[in-house]
Amino acid sequence: MSGSDTIARRAWQALGAAFTFLPTRRLALALAASSALWLLSGQSWGYRVALAVSLAVVLAALVDLLLLPAAGDLVVTRDAPATIGVGDVEEAAYTIQSQWGRPVHVALFDELPAALVVREGTGGEVPLPARRAVRLTFDVRGLARGEAALGQVALRVRTPLGLVARTLRTPMDDRIVVAPSLAGVRRFRWLALNNRLAAAGVRDARRRGEGHSFARLRDYVPGDDPRHIDWKATARRGHPITRELTVEQSQTVYILVDAGRSMTQLAGRFPRFEYALSSALVLADAAVTSGDRVGAMVFDDRLRALVPAQRGVAALQAIRTALVPVAPTMVEPDYAAAFRALALRQRKRALVVLLTDVIDARAARSLLAHLGRGSSRHLAVVVALRNEALVGASAIPEQGGARGYFVAAAASELLDERATALQRMRDAGVVVLDVAPDAMAAAVVSQYLELKSRGAL
Repeated sequence: MSGSDTIARRAWQALGAAFTFLPTRRLALALAASSALWLLSGQSWGYRVALAVSLAVVLAALVDLLLLPAAGDLVVTRDAPATIGVGDVEEAAYTIQSQWGRPVHVALFDELPAALVVREGTGGEVPLPARRAVRLTFDVRGLARGEAALGQVALRVRTPLGLVARTLRTPMDDRIVVAPSLAGVRRFRWLALNNRLAAAGVRDARRRGEGHSFARLRDYVPGDDPRHIDWKATARRGHPITRELTVEQSQTVYILVDAGRSMTQLAGRFPRFEYALSSALVLADAAVTSGDRVGAMVFDDRLRALVPAQRGVAALQAIRTALVPVAPTMVEPDYAAAFRALALRQRKRALVVLLTDVIDARAARSLLAHLGRGSSRHLAVVVALRNEALVGASAIPEQGGARGYFVAAAASELLDERATALQRMRDAGVVVLDVAPDAMAAAVVSQYLELKSRGAL
């Protein structure tokens, strides 16, 4: 912070301290009413009445001021989540503890970082009984990834008489981290626990039969191995129940996320990059749950974040933490640099899932060249994010004149180039998923489960 900024800040703080006591609207109305009596000051009795009423208002304001609590008489604490996902809503609360012997009314104001989070919920003034506490709850929604201080809190306090208010400021040093959302992870976990993944578009591609890992219980059918009968479940249900096993194959999954120009475009409220990060976390959670090693890499024209492959819940947390500071940029992605970095860190065969978009033949040729070099070492899945705005623009408008037709023709040409590029990758043996951003997570998990069930690695 520069010297001029420091001086300005101190001056502002001194000005705020000088105006900790403020007249309220109620005092202004009382003074306005008493001033009207001075119209009668031409009469001796009118002068005395006007003077008495004015002095009474001033005296009441002074008494009201003396009944206001000092800074140490009200203690404010904030209970807010240390981490929140982009687009997620979490509950937070303020607790105001009164050590003052008289009831007051308080209104709370805060300085939440507007660039990262937004406060949702009703505010306003609330009564605070003497030597009691009041809890004010509200919702916080994450807007953009990053870390910031939550800022100080100010209370505007008045007595029930309400002629004078006082502002009490409480500095706080707590911080909030807005990270990629885990809402998709929690949703897929819940669906998996309730055998409802199909409701989210995830195909059940487990290899059933001989295996070592429990998959589920089901009714016994002729031909099942009698050794797999679950006798406790059979006794409870009154008919034979067998345990279904699935083959477990441990492998390494590397998730590569493109942070280049095409990922900056909005898909609804958030950039397409946010959907890619959310899908990456869902895939990482699915792989961790399956016992695989998971790593992640974010790149544009250089490497922006790297998490080496590891097992367990720590892998998911490490990936989420690494994704907090990264943001898409207006540069073209350097696939060559990304695959060179991957080759240095992952020499054994792995499943490489690339979340990107291929909009033209040039980008497709560059990507395909590097995928081809690594095909003997890795199994690659390219997840191409469909541009729904571009698809909508390609429709011939009913009205709009020549300009509308030109826009539709240009959009159609771009879509044709993209389709050609994706088909070339498929012809070269690359697994390609062409999906909308909001359907990407389910498609990626489905493809992962299918490849794992087939033992493709």
